[in-house]
Amino acid sequence: MMMQDKQGWSGRFNEPVAELVKRYTASVEFDRRLALFDIQGSLAHAQMLAACGIISTQDLNDIRRGLAQVENEIISGEFIWSLDLEDVHLNIEKRLTALVGDAGKRLHTGRSRNDQVATDVRLYLRHAIDELRGLSHTLQTAIVDLAAHHTHTIMPGFTHLQVAQPVSFAHHLMAYFEMLKRDAERLADCRKRVNRLPLGAAALAGTSYPIKREYVAELLGFDGVCENSLDAVSDRDFAIEFTACAALIMTHLSRLSEELILWMSPRFGFIDIADRFCTGSSIMPQKKNPDVPELVRGKTGRVNGHLVALLTLMKGQPLAYNKDNQEDKEPLFDTVDTLTQTLHIYADMIGGITVKPEAMRSAALQGYATATDLADYLVKKGLPFRDAHEAVALAVRFAEQRGCGLSELELEELQKFSPLIEPDIYGVLTLEGSLASRNHIGGTAPQQVETAIARARKHLQG
Repeated sequence: MMMQDKQGWSGRFNEPVAELVKRYTASVEFDRRLALFDIQGSLAHAQMLAACGIISTQDLNDIRRGLAQVENEIISGEFIWSLDLEDVHLNIEKRLTALVGDAGKRLHTGRSRNDQVATDVRLYLRHAIDELRGLSHTLQTAIVDLAAHHTHTIMPGFTHLQVAQPVSFAHHLMAYFEMLKRDAERLADCRKRVNRLPLGAAALAGTSYPIKREYVAELLGFDGVCENSLDAVSDRDFAIEFTACAALIMTHLSRLSEELILWMSPRFGFIDIADRFCTGSSIMPQKKNPDVPELVRGKTGRVNGHLVALLTLMKGQPLAYNKDNQEDKEPLFDTVDTLTQTLHIYADMIGGITVKPEAMRSAALQGYATATDLADYLVKKGLPFRDAHEAVALAVRFAEQRGCGLSELELEELQKFSPLIEPDIYGVLTLEGSLASRNHIGGTAPQQVETAIARARKHLQG
Protein backbone atom coordinates (compact mmCIF):
# COMPACT_ATOMS: atom_id res chain seq x y z
CA MET A 1 0.00 0.00 0.00
CA MET A 2 1.36 3.43 -0.92
CA MET A 3 1.85 5.97 1.86
CA GLN A 4 0.04 9.28 1.75
CA ASP A 5 2.01 11.80 -0.33
CA LYS A 6 2.67 14.57 2.19
CA GLN A 7 6.21 15.50 1.24
CA GLY A 8 7.44 16.27 -2.24
CA TRP A 9 9.90 13.36 -2.01
CA SER A 10 7.88 10.70 -0.12
CA GLY A 11 7.34 8.33 -3.07
CA ARG A 12 10.84 6.89 -2.58
CA PHE A 13 10.15 5.69 1.00
CA ASN A 14 8.29 2.73 2.48
CA GLU A 15 7.55 4.21 5.87
CA PRO A 16 6.78 7.68 7.15
CA VAL A 17 9.33 9.84 8.95
CA ALA A 18 9.31 9.31 12.71
CA GLU A 19 7.70 12.12 14.68
CA LEU A 20 10.92 12.84 16.56
CA VAL A 21 12.89 12.99 13.30
CA LYS A 22 10.22 15.20 11.78
CA ARG A 23 10.56 17.71 14.61
CA TYR A 24 14.36 17.45 14.59
CA THR A 25 14.76 18.08 10.87
CA ALA A 26 11.96 20.59 10.25
CA SER A 27 12.95 24.22 9.70
CA VAL A 28 9.57 25.83 9.12
CA GLU A 29 9.50 27.33 12.62
CA PHE A 30 12.37 29.66 11.74
CA ASP A 31 12.65 29.74 7.94
CA ARG A 32 9.11 31.00 7.47
CA ARG A 33 10.59 34.50 7.57
CA LEU A 34 11.85 33.71 4.07
CA ALA A 35 8.29 33.29 2.80
CA LEU A 36 7.87 36.54 0.89
CA PHE A 37 11.33 36.18 -0.62
CA ASP A 38 10.46 32.62 -1.62
CA ILE A 39 7.38 33.93 -3.41
CA GLN A 40 9.45 36.66 -5.08
CA GLY A 41 11.91 34.07 -6.38
CA SER A 42 9.14 31.72 -7.50
CA LEU A 43 7.40 34.44 -9.49
CA ALA A 44 10.61 35.24 -11.37
CA HIS A 45 11.28 31.53 -11.93
CA ALA A 46 7.76 31.01 -13.30
CA GLN A 47 8.07 34.01 -15.59
CA MET A 48 11.31 32.59 -16.97
CA LEU A 49 9.78 29.12 -17.46
CA ALA A 50 6.94 30.66 -19.45
CA ALA A 51 9.31 32.82 -21.51
CA CYS A 52 11.30 29.69 -22.39
CA GLY A 53 8.16 27.73 -23.31
CA ILE A 54 8.64 25.24 -20.47
CA ILE A 55 5.24 26.06 -18.94
CA SER A 56 2.22 27.64 -20.59
CA THR A 57 1.03 31.21 -20.27
CA GLN A 58 -2.06 29.85 -18.51
CA ASP A 59 0.13 28.07 -15.99
CA LEU A 60 2.03 31.30 -15.38
CA ASN A 61 -1.19 33.24 -14.83
CA ASP A 62 -2.49 30.58 -12.43
CA ILE A 63 0.80 30.59 -10.51
CA ARG A 64 0.75 34.37 -10.24
CA ARG A 65 -2.85 34.34 -9.04
CA GLY A 66 -2.21 31.57 -6.53
CA LEU A 67 1.00 33.09 -5.14
CA ALA A 68 -0.74 36.44 -4.74
CA GLN A 69 -3.33 34.74 -2.52
CA VAL A 70 -0.64 32.86 -0.60
CA GLU A 71 1.22 36.13 -0.04
CA ASN A 72 -1.92 37.82 1.25
CA GLU A 73 -2.59 34.92 3.61
CA ILE A 74 0.97 35.08 4.97
CA ILE A 75 0.88 38.85 5.48
CA SER A 76 -2.53 38.70 7.17
CA GLY A 77 -1.50 35.81 9.41
CA GLU A 78 -4.12 33.47 7.98
CA PHE A 79 -1.64 31.06 6.40
CA ILE A 80 -1.51 27.67 8.13
CA TRP A 81 2.03 26.38 8.55
CA SER A 82 2.52 22.62 8.72
CA LEU A 83 5.41 20.86 10.43
CA ASP A 84 4.70 17.85 8.20
CA LEU A 85 5.80 19.92 5.20
CA GLU A 86 9.24 20.55 6.72
CA ASP A 87 10.07 24.00 5.45
CA VAL A 88 8.77 27.26 4.05
CA HIS A 89 9.18 26.10 0.44
CA LEU A 90 7.02 22.97 0.65
CA ASN A 91 4.41 24.78 2.73
CA ILE A 92 3.99 27.43 0.05
CA GLU A 93 4.08 24.92 -2.80
CA LYS A 94 1.44 22.74 -1.11
CA ARG A 95 -0.89 25.68 -0.58
CA LEU A 96 -0.31 26.92 -4.14
CA THR A 97 -1.17 23.49 -5.56
CA ALA A 98 -4.34 23.39 -3.49
CA LEU A 99 -5.32 26.75 -4.97
CA VAL A 100 -4.39 26.30 -8.66
CA GLY A 101 -3.91 22.57 -9.18
CA ASP A 102 -1.38 21.24 -11.71
CA ALA A 103 0.08 24.67 -12.44
CA GLY A 104 1.35 24.71 -8.86
CA LYS A 105 3.01 21.35 -9.38
CA ARG A 106 4.78 22.63 -12.48
CA LEU A 107 6.36 25.57 -10.66
CA HIS A 108 9.23 23.44 -9.37
CA THR A 109 10.30 22.46 -12.89
CA GLY A 110 13.98 23.17 -13.47
CA ARG A 111 14.87 23.93 -9.87
CA SER A 112 15.62 22.17 -6.57
CA ARG A 113 15.09 23.19 -3.00
CA ASN A 114 18.89 23.48 -2.89
CA ASP A 115 19.11 26.41 -5.31
CA GLN A 116 15.73 27.68 -4.17
CA VAL A 117 16.75 28.12 -0.54
CA ALA A 118 20.12 29.60 -1.51
CA THR A 119 18.26 32.18 -3.58
CA ASP A 120 15.77 32.95 -0.82
CA VAL A 121 18.52 33.52 1.75
CA ARG A 122 20.41 35.82 -0.60
CA LEU A 123 17.24 37.83 -1.32
CA TYR A 124 16.56 38.07 2.41
CA LEU A 125 20.12 39.07 3.27
CA ARG A 126 20.31 41.65 0.48
CA HIS A 127 17.18 43.27 1.87
CA ALA A 128 18.57 43.14 5.42
CA ILE A 129 21.87 44.72 4.35
CA ASP A 130 20.04 47.59 2.68
CA GLU A 131 18.08 48.23 5.87
CA LEU A 132 21.20 47.96 8.04
CA ARG A 133 23.08 50.43 5.88
CA GLY A 134 20.26 52.91 6.42
CA LEU A 135 20.37 52.37 10.20
CA SER A 136 24.15 52.74 10.20
CA HIS A 137 23.78 56.01 8.32
CA THR A 138 21.35 57.27 10.97
CA LEU A 139 23.76 56.35 13.76
CA GLN A 140 26.71 57.99 12.01
CA THR A 141 24.62 61.14 11.61
CA ALA A 142 23.75 61.14 15.33
CA ILE A 143 27.43 60.86 16.24
CA VAL A 144 28.41 63.70 13.90
CA ASP A 145 25.56 65.87 15.23
CA LEU A 146 26.74 65.35 18.81
CA ALA A 147 30.37 65.97 17.86
CA ALA A 148 29.49 69.25 16.14
CA HIS A 149 28.48 70.71 19.52
CA HIS A 150 31.71 69.73 21.26
CA THR A 151 34.71 70.71 19.13
CA HIS A 152 35.93 72.88 22.04
CA THR A 153 34.88 70.54 24.85
CA ILE A 154 38.16 69.24 26.28
CA MET A 155 38.53 65.79 27.82
CA PRO A 156 41.50 63.57 28.59
CA GLY A 157 42.57 61.15 25.90
CA PHE A 158 43.66 57.83 27.36
CA THR A 159 46.14 55.08 26.68
CA HIS A 160 46.14 52.10 29.04
CA LEU A 161 43.12 53.91 30.56
CA GLN A 162 45.60 56.44 31.99
CA VAL A 163 45.43 60.13 31.16
CA ALA A 164 47.62 60.65 28.10
CA GLN A 165 46.95 63.89 26.20
CA PRO A 166 44.01 66.29 25.95
CA VAL A 167 41.59 65.84 23.09
CA SER A 168 38.19 67.27 22.32
CA PHE A 169 35.09 65.24 22.96
CA ALA A 170 34.22 65.79 19.31
CA HIS A 171 37.54 64.31 18.20
CA HIS A 172 36.90 61.25 20.38
CA LEU A 173 33.43 60.78 18.94
CA MET A 174 34.68 61.14 15.39
CA ALA A 175 36.93 58.12 15.92
CA TYR A 176 33.74 56.06 16.14
CA PHE A 177 32.39 57.74 13.03
CA GLU A 178 35.48 56.47 11.19
CA MET A 179 34.89 52.94 12.49
CA LEU A 180 31.27 52.98 11.39
CA LYS A 181 32.26 54.44 8.04
CA ARG A 182 34.51 51.42 7.44
CA ASP A 183 31.70 49.16 8.62
CA ALA A 184 29.32 50.70 6.08
CA GLU A 185 31.91 50.20 3.34
CA ARG A 186 32.26 46.54 4.32
CA LEU A 187 28.49 46.03 4.20
CA ALA A 188 28.34 47.60 0.74
CA ASP A 189 31.17 45.39 -0.46
CA CYS A 190 29.61 42.29 1.11
CA ARG A 191 26.35 43.06 -0.71
CA LYS A 192 28.11 42.64 -4.06
CA ARG A 193 28.86 39.00 -3.29
CA VAL A 194 25.44 38.38 -1.76
CA ASN A 195 23.82 39.71 -4.93
CA ARG A 196 24.52 36.70 -7.17
CA LEU A 197 21.78 34.32 -8.31
CA PRO A 198 22.07 30.59 -7.44
CA LEU A 199 18.72 29.67 -9.03
CA GLY A 200 19.19 27.43 -12.06
CA ALA A 201 21.91 25.36 -10.43
CA ALA A 202 19.11 22.96 -9.41
CA ALA A 203 20.22 20.22 -7.02
CA LEU A 204 23.95 20.51 -7.86
CA ALA A 205 24.58 19.98 -11.58
CA GLY A 206 22.25 22.40 -13.33
CA THR A 207 19.19 21.36 -15.28
CA SER A 208 18.44 19.84 -18.69
CA TYR A 209 15.61 22.33 -19.31
CA PRO A 210 16.40 25.26 -21.64
CA ILE A 211 16.35 27.89 -18.90
CA LYS A 212 17.64 31.47 -18.93
CA ARG A 213 19.35 32.16 -15.64
CA GLU A 214 20.44 35.68 -16.62
CA TYR A 215 16.79 36.59 -17.23
CA VAL A 216 15.84 35.51 -13.70
CA ALA A 217 18.81 37.46 -12.32
CA GLU A 218 17.59 40.56 -14.12
CA LEU A 219 14.03 40.12 -12.84
CA LEU A 220 15.24 39.78 -9.26
CA GLY A 221 17.78 42.59 -9.40
CA PHE A 222 20.86 40.39 -9.06
CA ASP A 223 24.16 41.62 -10.48
CA GLY A 224 24.82 38.25 -12.11
CA VAL A 225 24.60 34.49 -11.61
CA CYS A 226 26.70 32.06 -9.59
CA GLU A 227 28.86 30.56 -12.32
CA ASN A 228 29.41 27.05 -10.94
CA SER A 229 26.39 24.94 -10.07
CA LEU A 230 28.15 23.01 -7.29
CA ASP A 231 29.36 26.20 -5.66
CA ALA A 232 25.99 27.90 -6.15
CA VAL A 233 24.08 25.47 -3.93
CA SER A 234 26.77 24.81 -1.32
CA ASP A 235 28.29 28.28 -0.84
CA ARG A 236 27.57 30.07 2.40
CA ASP A 237 30.54 32.44 2.18
CA PHE A 238 28.15 35.34 1.78
CA ALA A 239 26.45 34.55 5.10
CA ILE A 240 29.78 34.14 6.89
CA GLU A 241 31.12 37.36 5.39
CA PHE A 242 28.02 39.26 6.45
CA THR A 243 28.23 37.87 9.98
CA ALA A 244 31.90 38.90 10.12
CA CYS A 245 30.87 42.43 9.10
CA ALA A 246 28.17 42.37 11.78
CA ALA A 247 30.64 41.15 14.40
CA LEU A 248 32.94 44.07 13.62
CA ILE A 249 30.09 46.57 13.89
CA MET A 250 29.05 45.09 17.22
CA THR A 251 32.66 45.13 18.41
CA HIS A 252 32.94 48.83 17.61
CA LEU A 253 29.67 49.57 19.41
CA SER A 254 30.80 47.42 22.32
CA ARG A 255 33.94 49.56 22.67
CA LEU A 256 31.83 52.72 22.63
CA SER A 257 29.45 51.10 25.12
CA GLU A 258 32.33 50.38 27.49
CA GLU A 259 33.31 54.05 27.35
CA LEU A 260 29.75 55.26 27.88
CA ILE A 261 29.50 52.99 30.93
CA LEU A 262 32.77 54.35 32.34
CA TRP A 263 31.93 57.96 31.53
CA MET A 264 28.53 57.67 33.22
CA SER A 265 30.09 56.34 36.43
CA PRO A 266 30.36 59.00 39.18
CA ARG A 267 34.12 58.32 39.20
CA PHE A 268 34.20 59.92 35.74
CA GLY A 269 30.94 61.84 35.57
CA PHE A 270 31.60 62.89 31.97
CA ILE A 271 28.11 62.21 30.61
CA ASP A 272 24.61 61.21 31.53
CA ILE A 273 22.49 58.81 29.51
CA ALA A 274 18.79 59.56 29.18
CA ASP A 275 16.56 57.75 31.66
CA ARG A 276 14.74 55.82 28.94
CA PHE A 277 17.89 53.79 28.28
CA CYS A 278 18.58 52.96 31.93
CA THR A 279 17.04 51.03 34.81
CA GLY A 280 17.20 51.22 38.58
CA SER A 281 18.05 48.81 41.36
CA SER A 282 15.54 46.73 43.29
CA ILE A 283 17.19 47.61 46.62
CA MET A 284 19.44 50.65 45.98
CA PRO A 285 17.21 53.63 45.20
CA GLN A 286 20.11 55.86 44.09
CA LYS A 287 21.17 53.61 41.22
CA LYS A 288 20.84 54.44 37.53
CA ASN A 289 22.20 51.54 35.54
CA PRO A 290 23.30 51.90 31.88
CA ASP A 291 21.50 48.75 30.75
CA VAL A 292 21.48 49.44 27.03
CA PRO A 293 25.26 49.85 26.56
CA GLU A 294 25.81 46.89 28.89
CA LEU A 295 23.52 44.73 26.77
CA VAL A 296 25.21 45.88 23.57
CA ARG A 297 28.49 44.77 25.12
CA GLY A 298 26.93 41.42 25.98
CA LYS A 299 25.17 40.89 22.66
CA THR A 300 28.49 41.40 20.87
CA GLY A 301 29.54 38.03 22.25
CA ARG A 302 26.34 36.56 20.86
CA VAL A 303 27.09 37.80 17.33
CA ASN A 304 30.74 36.76 17.57
CA GLY A 305 29.47 33.31 18.52
CA HIS A 306 27.27 33.16 15.44
CA LEU A 307 30.30 33.89 13.26
CA VAL A 308 32.23 31.01 14.83
CA ALA A 309 29.16 28.76 14.49
CA LEU A 310 28.87 29.44 10.75
CA LEU A 311 32.57 28.92 10.15
CA THR A 312 32.43 25.65 12.06
CA LEU A 313 29.26 24.61 10.20
CA MET A 314 31.03 24.84 6.86
CA LYS A 315 34.53 23.64 7.67
CA GLY A 316 33.99 19.91 7.11
CA GLN A 317 31.35 19.81 4.40
CA PRO A 318 32.05 18.08 1.09
CA LEU A 319 30.39 19.43 -2.05
CA ALA A 320 27.61 20.01 -2.70
CA TYR A 321 24.55 20.66 -0.51
CA ASN A 322 24.28 18.91 2.87
CA LYS A 323 21.57 19.03 5.50
CA ASP A 324 24.09 20.75 7.78
CA ASN A 325 23.30 23.93 5.88
CA GLN A 326 19.88 24.10 7.45
CA GLU A 327 21.79 25.30 10.52
CA ASP A 328 22.94 28.45 8.74
CA LYS A 329 19.65 30.26 9.14
CA GLU A 330 19.14 30.71 12.87
CA PRO A 331 22.61 32.23 13.46
CA LEU A 332 22.19 34.45 10.41
CA PHE A 333 18.66 35.54 11.32
CA ASP A 334 19.62 36.27 14.92
CA THR A 335 22.65 38.25 13.76
CA VAL A 336 20.43 40.39 11.54
CA ASP A 337 17.89 40.89 14.34
CA THR A 338 20.51 41.73 16.96
CA LEU A 339 22.36 44.19 14.75
CA THR A 340 19.15 45.83 13.53
CA GLN A 341 17.89 46.40 17.07
CA THR A 342 21.28 47.60 18.28
CA LEU A 343 21.78 50.17 15.52
CA HIS A 344 18.24 51.43 15.91
CA ILE A 345 18.44 51.94 19.66
CA TYR A 346 21.99 53.27 19.59
CA ALA A 347 21.18 56.22 17.34
CA ASP A 348 18.40 57.27 19.72
CA MET A 349 20.66 56.79 22.75
CA ILE A 350 23.47 58.93 21.29
CA GLY A 351 20.95 61.70 20.69
CA GLY A 352 19.93 61.52 24.37
CA ILE A 353 23.41 61.95 25.88
CA THR A 354 24.00 64.91 28.21
CA VAL A 355 27.64 66.02 28.23
CA LYS A 356 29.33 67.45 31.34
CA PRO A 357 32.21 69.61 30.04
CA GLU A 358 33.39 70.76 33.48
CA ALA A 359 34.00 67.20 34.64
CA MET A 360 35.85 66.37 31.43
CA ARG A 361 38.07 69.45 31.75
CA SER A 362 38.79 68.76 35.39
CA ALA A 363 39.89 65.20 34.55
CA ALA A 364 42.17 66.47 31.77
CA LEU A 365 43.89 68.76 34.27
CA GLN A 366 44.54 65.97 36.74
CA GLY A 367 46.84 63.66 34.78
CA TYR A 368 49.62 65.93 33.46
CA ALA A 369 48.07 65.64 30.02
CA THR A 370 50.25 68.45 28.63
CA ALA A 371 53.56 66.83 29.59
CA THR A 372 54.21 65.83 25.99
CA ASP A 373 53.60 69.43 24.94
CA LEU A 374 56.36 70.53 27.31
CA ALA A 375 58.69 67.93 25.80
CA ASP A 376 57.81 69.09 22.28
CA TYR A 377 58.47 72.69 23.36
CA LEU A 378 61.99 71.78 24.49
CA VAL A 379 62.67 69.85 21.28
CA LYS A 380 61.67 72.90 19.25
CA LYS A 381 64.20 74.85 21.35
CA GLY A 382 66.93 72.46 20.21
CA LEU A 383 66.99 69.81 22.96
CA PRO A 384 67.14 66.18 21.72
CA PHE A 385 63.82 64.42 22.31
CA ARG A 386 65.20 61.81 24.71
CA ASP A 387 66.76 64.56 26.85
CA ALA A 388 63.51 66.52 26.71
CA HIS A 389 61.58 63.41 27.75
CA GLU A 390 63.85 62.95 30.77
CA ALA A 391 63.63 66.61 31.81
CA VAL A 392 59.82 66.60 31.65
CA ALA A 393 59.59 63.30 33.55
CA LEU A 394 61.56 64.91 36.38
CA ALA A 395 59.31 67.98 36.25
CA VAL A 396 56.20 65.77 36.48
CA ARG A 397 57.66 63.95 39.48
CA PHE A 398 58.35 67.31 41.14
CA ALA A 399 54.82 68.56 40.44
CA GLU A 400 53.36 65.32 41.83
CA GLN A 401 55.30 65.84 45.05
CA ARG A 402 54.01 69.41 45.23
CA GLY A 403 50.47 68.23 44.46
CA CYS A 404 49.99 70.63 41.57
CA GLY A 405 49.89 70.72 37.78
CA LEU A 406 52.80 71.63 35.51
CA SER A 407 51.19 74.96 34.63
CA GLU A 408 51.01 75.82 38.33
CA LEU A 409 54.80 75.64 38.78
CA GLU A 410 56.69 78.93 38.88
CA LEU A 411 58.90 79.75 35.91
CA GLU A 412 62.01 79.49 38.08
CA GLU A 413 60.93 76.02 39.19
CA LEU A 414 60.42 74.85 35.61
CA GLN A 415 63.79 76.29 34.57
CA LYS A 416 65.52 73.98 37.06
CA PHE A 417 64.70 71.15 34.62
CA SER A 418 65.85 73.05 31.53
CA PRO A 419 67.22 76.58 31.07
CA LEU A 420 65.54 76.58 27.63
CA ILE A 421 62.15 77.14 29.27
CA GLU A 422 60.92 80.72 28.86
CA PRO A 423 57.75 82.62 29.86
CA ASP A 424 55.93 81.54 26.72
CA ILE A 425 55.78 78.01 28.17
CA TYR A 426 52.48 78.77 29.91
CA GLY A 427 50.68 79.12 26.61
CA VAL A 428 51.96 75.65 25.69
CA LEU A 429 50.88 74.07 28.98
CA THR A 430 47.21 75.05 28.68
CA LEU A 431 44.71 72.46 27.49
CA GLU A 432 43.58 74.79 24.71
CA GLY A 433 47.14 75.32 23.59
CA SER A 434 47.75 71.59 23.49
CA LEU A 435 44.73 71.00 21.27
CA ALA A 436 45.48 73.92 18.96
CA SER A 437 49.08 72.81 18.43
CA ARG A 438 48.00 69.61 16.68
CA ASN A 439 46.75 71.42 13.62
CA HIS A 440 47.04 68.79 10.89
CA ILE A 441 44.61 66.38 9.23
CA GLY A 442 43.56 63.83 11.82
CA GLY A 443 44.73 66.07 14.66
CA THR A 444 42.83 67.41 17.67
CA ALA A 445 42.89 71.11 16.81
CA PRO A 446 39.30 72.41 16.79
CA GLN A 447 39.78 73.70 13.24
CA GLN A 448 40.81 70.21 12.08
CA VAL A 449 37.96 68.53 13.92
CA GLU A 450 35.46 70.95 12.39
CA THR A 451 36.90 70.13 8.97
CA ALA A 452 36.57 66.41 9.75
CA ILE A 453 32.93 66.92 10.71
CA ALA A 454 32.32 68.79 7.45
CA ARG A 455 33.93 65.92 5.52
CA ALA A 456 31.74 63.46 7.38
CA ARG A 457 28.57 65.38 6.57
CA LYS A 458 29.53 65.52 2.90
CA HIS A 459 30.17 61.77 2.95
CA LEU A 460 26.80 61.08 4.56
CA GLN A 461 25.01 63.27 2.03
CA GLY A 462 26.71 61.45 -0.85
